[in-house]
Amino acid sequence: MEIELIEGDITTQHVDVIVNAANSSLLGGGGVDGAIHRKGGPDILAETRMLRASKYGRGLPVGQAVATTAGRLPARWVVHTVGPVHSTGEDRSELLRACYENSLRVADELGATSVAFPLISAGIYGWPVDDAVRQALTVLRVAEPINIQKTTLILYGSDTATTARRVAATL
Repeated sequence: MEIELIEGDITTQHVDVIVNAANSSLLGGGGVDGAIHRKGGPDILAETRMLRASKYGRGLPVGQAVATTAGRLPARWVVHTVGPVHSTGEDRSELLRACYENSLRVADELGATSVAFPLISAGIYGWPVDDAVRQALTVLRVAEPINIQKTTLILYGSDTATTARRVAATL
């Protein structure tokens, strides 16, 4: 599977699956989650409301992933995953890696061949960018999906992109 790191806006990616760094409510929020809901339109919200009414009444647990339509986004599906909030007192790396693993699994089950990821938990959830990149690439480099041929890590902002490229070069 090819892995690419690019600076950009995840909502403009022409891929089969865009991964959403969602909050557990699945109903939109700030950052990546808000941008995806705003640009994707009401169809995404309608499907996430159905998921909340049926299977995820208490919200999507951290590390799990679920798919919806992509609405007006230039993708076929959105895979929503909830990243962990960074903690200096507790190692939550396994939960962060589970976000990538489970999102890949769901995308692969959909038959997707291309997936764009944000840098999960590196925004409002406070995960240090260098370690967030390390955790993402740890999963993406060993994954062996059946259908997925290309994954792209979409890096928001030049500082994040610079850090990500530096970390990737050391792995």
